[in-house]
Amino acid sequence: MPHPKLRFAIFGNTYQPKKSSAINKILSCLDGLGAEILIDGEFHSFLAERQLPGLDSCKVFHGGDFDADFVISMGGDGTFLRSAARVGIKNIPILGVNIGRLGFLADITPNEIESCLRSLCDGDYQVYDREVIEVGVEGGEIKGCRYALNDVAVLKRDNASMITISASVDGEHLITYQADGVIMSTPTGSTAYSLSNGGPIIVPGTKVFSLTAVAPHSLNVRPIVLSDTAEVTLKVESRSHNFLLAIDGRSEKMTDGSLVTLKRAPYDIHIVKRNGERYFNTLKEKMMWGVDARE
Repeated sequence: MPHPKLRFAIFGNTYQPKKSSAINKILSCLDGLGAEILIDGEFHSFLAERQLPGLDSCKVFHGGDFDADFVISMGGDGTFLRSAARVGIKNIPILGVNIGRLGFLADITPNEIESCLRSLCDGDYQVYDREVIEVGVEGGEIKGCRYALNDVAVLKRDNASMITISASVDGEHLITYQADGVIMSTPTGSTAYSLSNGGPIIVPGTKVFSLTAVAPHSLNVRPIVLSDTAEVTLKVESRSHNFLLAIDGRSEKMTDGSLVTLKRAPYDIHIVKRNGERYFNTLKEKMMWGVDARE
Protein backbone atom coordinates (compact mmCIF):
# COMPACT_ATOMS: atom_id res chain seq x y z
CA MET A 1 0.00 0.00 0.00
CA PRO A 2 1.54 3.38 -0.97
CA HIS A 3 2.35 5.87 1.77
CA PRO A 4 0.51 9.20 1.81
CA LYS A 5 2.67 12.10 0.66
CA LEU A 6 3.69 13.94 3.82
CA ARG A 7 5.54 17.19 4.37
CA PHE A 8 8.40 17.33 6.90
CA ALA A 9 10.07 20.51 8.23
CA ILE A 10 13.56 19.90 9.61
CA PHE A 11 15.39 21.95 12.25
CA GLY A 12 18.91 21.09 13.35
CA ASN A 13 21.84 21.77 15.61
CA THR A 14 24.49 23.88 13.86
CA TYR A 15 27.18 23.39 16.52
CA GLN A 16 28.13 19.75 15.98
CA PRO A 17 29.75 19.30 12.53
CA LYS A 18 30.81 15.70 13.18
CA LYS A 19 27.21 14.63 13.78
CA SER A 20 25.66 16.30 10.73
CA SER A 21 25.97 13.03 8.79
CA ALA A 22 22.87 11.71 10.59
CA ILE A 23 20.81 13.96 8.30
CA ASN A 24 21.82 11.70 5.39
CA LYS A 25 19.65 8.91 6.76
CA ILE A 26 16.67 11.21 7.16
CA LEU A 27 16.91 12.77 3.70
CA SER A 28 17.42 9.41 2.04
CA CYS A 29 14.56 7.77 3.91
CA LEU A 30 12.13 10.66 3.37
CA ASP A 31 13.01 10.75 -0.32
CA GLY A 32 12.33 7.03 -0.57
CA LEU A 33 8.96 7.55 1.10
CA GLY A 34 8.06 10.26 -1.40
CA ALA A 35 7.86 12.95 1.28
CA GLU A 36 8.24 16.69 0.71
CA ILE A 37 11.22 18.04 2.66
CA LEU A 38 11.64 21.56 4.04
CA ILE A 39 14.79 22.65 5.89
CA ASP A 40 15.29 25.65 8.16
CA GLY A 41 17.49 28.20 6.37
CA GLU A 42 20.22 28.34 9.02
CA PHE A 43 20.46 24.56 9.19
CA HIS A 44 20.44 24.29 5.39
CA SER A 45 23.38 26.71 5.14
CA PHE A 46 25.25 24.69 7.77
CA LEU A 47 24.73 21.48 5.77
CA ALA A 48 25.49 23.12 2.41
CA GLU A 49 28.85 24.38 3.69
CA ARG A 50 29.73 20.74 4.38
CA GLN A 51 28.57 19.75 0.88
CA LEU A 52 26.02 17.31 2.19
CA PRO A 53 24.37 15.43 -0.72
CA GLY A 54 20.61 15.38 -1.23
CA LEU A 55 19.91 19.04 -0.47
CA ASP A 56 18.94 20.04 -4.02
CA SER A 57 15.48 18.53 -3.72
CA CYS A 58 14.77 20.24 -0.38
CA LYS A 59 12.91 23.50 0.03
CA VAL A 60 14.30 26.17 2.36
CA PHE A 61 12.25 28.25 4.79
CA HIS A 62 13.05 31.06 7.19
CA GLY A 63 11.50 32.15 10.47
CA GLY A 64 7.92 31.01 10.85
CA ASP A 65 7.24 30.76 7.13
CA PHE A 66 6.59 27.02 6.98
CA ASP A 67 3.81 24.47 7.22
CA ALA A 68 4.18 20.72 7.56
CA ASP A 69 2.62 17.48 8.76
CA PHE A 70 5.57 16.85 11.07
CA VAL A 71 8.60 18.73 12.38
CA ILE A 72 11.88 16.87 12.88
CA SER A 73 14.28 18.34 15.45
CA MET A 74 17.87 17.10 15.06
CA GLY A 75 20.11 17.75 18.06
CA GLY A 76 19.63 17.52 21.79
CA ASP A 77 16.90 18.78 24.08
CA GLY A 78 18.04 22.38 23.58
CA THR A 79 17.45 22.07 19.84
CA PHE A 80 14.06 20.53 20.55
CA LEU A 81 13.07 23.51 22.72
CA ARG A 82 14.15 25.96 20.01
CA SER A 83 12.18 23.98 17.45
CA ALA A 84 9.12 24.07 19.72
CA ALA A 85 9.43 27.85 20.00
CA ARG A 86 9.45 28.12 16.19
CA VAL A 87 6.46 25.79 15.83
CA GLY A 88 4.47 27.71 18.45
CA ILE A 89 0.76 27.80 17.74
CA LYS A 90 1.01 25.91 14.43
CA ASN A 91 -0.05 22.63 16.09
CA ILE A 92 2.54 20.60 14.16
CA PRO A 93 3.72 17.44 15.97
CA ILE A 94 7.47 17.37 16.69
CA LEU A 95 9.76 14.34 16.48
CA GLY A 96 13.06 14.66 18.33
CA VAL A 97 16.15 12.91 16.94
CA ASN A 98 18.94 12.81 19.51
CA ILE A 99 22.41 13.68 18.27
CA GLY A 100 23.20 15.48 21.52
CA ARG A 101 23.82 14.06 24.98
CA LEU A 102 20.92 13.10 27.27
CA GLY A 103 18.05 13.28 24.79
CA PHE A 104 15.07 13.26 27.13
CA LEU A 105 12.79 15.13 24.69
CA ALA A 106 14.80 14.20 21.62
CA ASP A 107 14.77 10.47 22.23
CA ILE A 108 15.10 8.88 18.77
CA THR A 109 18.64 7.66 18.08
CA PRO A 110 20.19 7.92 14.58
CA ASN A 111 19.96 4.12 14.30
CA GLU A 112 16.18 4.29 14.84
CA ILE A 113 15.49 7.05 12.31
CA GLU A 114 14.46 4.92 9.36
CA SER A 115 12.07 2.64 11.24
CA CYS A 116 10.58 5.62 13.07
CA LEU A 117 9.91 7.59 9.87
CA ARG A 118 8.28 4.56 8.28
CA SER A 119 6.07 4.24 11.37
CA LEU A 120 5.01 7.86 10.96
CA CYS A 121 4.04 7.29 7.36
CA ASP A 122 2.13 4.14 8.38
CA GLY A 123 0.28 6.03 11.12
CA ASP A 124 1.88 3.89 13.82
CA TYR A 125 2.63 6.54 16.45
CA GLN A 126 1.16 8.56 19.31
CA VAL A 127 0.99 12.34 19.75
CA TYR A 128 1.08 13.76 23.27
CA ASP A 129 -0.01 17.28 24.20
CA ARG A 130 2.37 19.23 26.43
CA GLU A 131 1.47 22.42 28.29
CA VAL A 132 3.28 25.68 27.60
CA ILE A 133 3.90 28.70 29.86
CA GLU A 134 3.14 32.19 28.53
CA VAL A 135 5.28 35.00 29.94
CA GLY A 136 4.22 38.62 30.25
CA VAL A 137 6.25 41.54 31.64
CA GLU A 138 4.81 44.81 32.89
CA GLY A 139 7.47 47.50 32.91
CA GLY A 140 9.81 45.58 30.62
CA GLU A 141 10.06 44.10 27.15
CA ILE A 142 10.62 40.52 26.00
CA LYS A 143 12.58 40.62 22.75
CA GLY A 144 12.46 36.90 21.97
CA CYS A 145 9.83 34.18 22.23
CA ARG A 146 7.59 34.58 25.27
CA TYR A 147 6.52 30.93 25.46
CA ALA A 148 8.24 28.08 27.34
CA LEU A 149 7.75 24.34 26.94
CA ASN A 150 10.13 23.53 29.81
CA ASP A 151 10.41 26.35 32.30
CA VAL A 152 10.74 30.03 33.09
CA ALA A 153 13.32 31.21 35.61
CA VAL A 154 13.86 34.55 37.33
CA LEU A 155 17.53 34.68 38.34
CA LYS A 156 20.08 37.00 39.91
CA ARG A 157 22.57 38.80 37.69
CA ASP A 158 26.00 40.48 37.95
CA ASN A 159 26.93 39.76 41.57
CA ALA A 160 26.80 37.18 44.33
CA SER A 161 23.97 38.81 46.29
CA MET A 162 20.60 37.11 46.50
CA ILE A 163 17.51 38.68 45.02
CA THR A 164 14.11 39.18 46.61
CA ILE A 165 11.15 37.77 44.70
CA SER A 166 7.61 38.46 45.86
CA ALA A 167 5.36 35.73 44.42
CA SER A 168 1.57 35.88 44.18
CA VAL A 169 -0.92 33.32 42.86
CA ASP A 170 -4.18 34.62 41.38
CA GLY A 171 -3.62 37.91 43.17
CA GLU A 172 -2.97 36.34 46.59
CA HIS A 173 0.52 36.70 48.08
CA LEU A 174 2.21 33.31 48.30
CA ILE A 175 5.75 33.90 49.57
CA THR A 176 8.69 36.28 49.35
CA TYR A 177 11.74 34.35 48.24
CA GLN A 178 15.24 35.33 49.34
CA ALA A 179 17.20 33.25 46.86
CA ASP A 180 19.32 33.13 43.72
CA GLY A 181 16.09 32.80 41.78
CA VAL A 182 12.86 30.88 41.27
CA ILE A 183 11.76 28.46 38.52
CA MET A 184 8.25 27.86 37.24
CA SER A 185 8.19 24.52 35.44
CA THR A 186 5.75 22.59 33.31
CA PRO A 187 5.49 18.81 33.74
CA THR A 188 7.68 18.50 30.64
CA GLY A 189 10.38 20.66 32.23
CA SER A 190 10.14 19.10 35.69
CA THR A 191 13.06 16.77 34.90
CA ALA A 192 15.30 19.68 33.84
CA TYR A 193 16.47 22.79 35.75
CA SER A 194 13.74 22.46 38.38
CA LEU A 195 14.78 18.91 39.27
CA SER A 196 18.41 19.95 39.70
CA ASN A 197 17.20 22.43 42.34
CA GLY A 198 15.16 19.89 44.26
CA GLY A 199 11.86 20.26 42.42
CA PRO A 200 9.45 17.35 41.95
CA ILE A 201 9.22 15.05 38.94
CA ILE A 202 5.77 15.68 37.45
CA VAL A 203 4.23 13.19 35.04
CA PRO A 204 3.15 14.91 31.80
CA GLY A 205 -0.60 15.31 31.47
CA THR A 206 -1.21 16.07 35.15
CA LYS A 207 -2.15 19.70 34.39
CA VAL A 208 -0.03 21.38 37.04
CA PHE A 209 2.95 23.72 37.28
CA SER A 210 5.61 23.83 39.99
CA LEU A 211 7.48 26.69 41.66
CA THR A 212 11.00 25.86 42.90
CA ALA A 213 13.46 28.25 44.54
CA VAL A 214 17.10 28.35 43.40
CA ALA A 215 19.44 28.21 46.43
CA PRO A 216 16.92 29.72 48.92
CA HIS A 217 18.24 31.43 52.04
CA SER A 218 15.77 29.58 54.29
CA LEU A 219 15.53 25.81 54.73
CA ASN A 220 11.77 26.25 55.24
CA VAL A 221 11.26 27.09 51.57
CA ARG A 222 10.10 24.07 49.61
CA PRO A 223 8.79 23.56 46.06
CA ILE A 224 5.05 23.97 45.58
CA VAL A 225 2.77 22.48 42.92
CA LEU A 226 0.01 24.68 41.48
CA SER A 227 -2.92 24.14 39.16
CA ASP A 228 -2.16 25.03 35.54
CA THR A 229 -5.12 27.42 35.69
CA ALA A 230 -3.22 29.62 38.17
CA GLU A 231 -1.68 32.95 37.20
CA VAL A 232 1.62 33.62 38.98
CA THR A 233 3.12 37.09 39.34
CA LEU A 234 6.71 37.74 40.40
CA LYS A 235 8.12 41.11 41.51
CA VAL A 236 11.90 41.28 41.86
CA GLU A 237 14.23 43.49 43.87
CA SER A 238 18.02 43.23 43.64
CA ARG A 239 21.11 45.20 44.66
CA SER A 240 22.18 45.45 41.04
CA HIS A 241 18.69 46.74 40.08
CA ASN A 242 18.34 44.14 37.35
CA PHE A 243 17.75 40.42 36.94
CA LEU A 244 17.63 37.70 34.30
CA LEU A 245 14.45 36.27 32.86
CA ALA A 246 15.22 32.87 31.29
CA ILE A 247 12.55 31.38 29.02
CA ASP A 248 13.52 27.80 28.12
CA GLY A 249 17.14 28.88 28.64
CA ARG A 250 16.89 32.02 26.47
CA SER A 251 17.96 34.78 28.89
CA GLU A 252 16.91 38.42 28.78
CA LYS A 253 17.90 41.26 31.10
CA MET A 254 15.12 42.95 33.09
CA THR A 255 15.15 45.85 35.52
CA ASP A 256 13.85 46.12 39.08
CA GLY A 257 10.18 46.91 39.30
CA SER A 258 9.26 44.80 36.27
CA LEU A 259 6.29 42.58 37.08
CA VAL A 260 6.56 39.09 35.53
CA THR A 261 3.30 37.25 34.88
CA LEU A 262 3.27 33.50 34.20
CA LYS A 263 0.24 31.51 33.06
CA ARG A 264 -0.74 28.65 30.79
CA ALA A 265 -0.45 29.51 27.11
CA PRO A 266 -3.50 29.25 24.84
CA TYR A 267 -1.91 26.36 22.91
CA ASP A 268 -0.01 23.12 23.56
CA ILE A 269 3.08 21.64 21.92
CA HIS A 270 2.51 18.21 20.39
CA ILE A 271 5.26 15.61 20.75
CA VAL A 272 5.50 12.47 18.61
CA LYS A 273 6.27 9.22 20.41
CA ARG A 274 6.51 5.69 19.12
CA ASN A 275 3.74 3.29 20.09
CA GLY A 276 4.70 1.32 23.16
CA GLU A 277 7.00 3.99 24.59
CA ARG A 278 6.40 4.64 28.30
CA TYR A 279 7.33 7.71 30.37
CA PHE A 280 8.56 5.76 33.39
CA ASN A 281 10.80 3.61 31.22
CA THR A 282 12.33 6.81 29.84
CA LEU A 283 12.95 8.06 33.39
CA LYS A 284 14.76 4.86 34.26
CA GLU A 285 16.79 4.64 31.06
CA LYS A 286 17.74 8.30 30.61
CA MET A 287 17.99 9.51 34.21
CA MET A 288 18.68 6.28 36.12
CA TRP A 289 15.58 7.05 38.19
CA GLY A 290 15.06 4.50 40.96
CA VAL A 291 18.19 2.57 40.07
CA ASP A 292 19.86 0.96 43.08
CA ALA A 293 23.64 1.00 42.64
CA ARG A 294 23.90 -1.87 45.13
CA GLU A 295 22.17 -4.29 42.78
